[in-house]
Amino acid sequence: MTIKKAGEAQTFSDARFTKNVLFSEGKSTAFVLNFFPGQALPPHPHPNAHVYLYVMEGSGICTIDDEKHDITVKDVIHCEDNQVLSIENMGSEQLSIYVVLARKSS
Repeated sequence: MTIKKAGEAQTFSDARFTKNVLFSEGKSTAFVLNFFPGQALPPHPHPNAHVYLYVMEGSGICTIDDEKHDITVKDVIHCEDNQVLSIENMGSEQLSIYVVLARKSS
């Protein structure tokens, strides 16, 4: 068993959003994405995978396949395969999202 403090992965950079990996085991990876206001994760798919996102802090916009969704603390989002995902911090506070990327068995 391993316990990590997700709060310790909440590190930010003025240059761009940050990604801090907590676990990487087999076909699954868990990490924290951190955004200052105005920072964004560009649109991209995750072929052959499920992506689960949990908003730890802040608020923003999550776009899946060109459909925009307001997200805030304690929201949980799921997308998969070729759905195109992007995230933008449109708020005035920092945004942190815990992400689990689970690749499907081939």
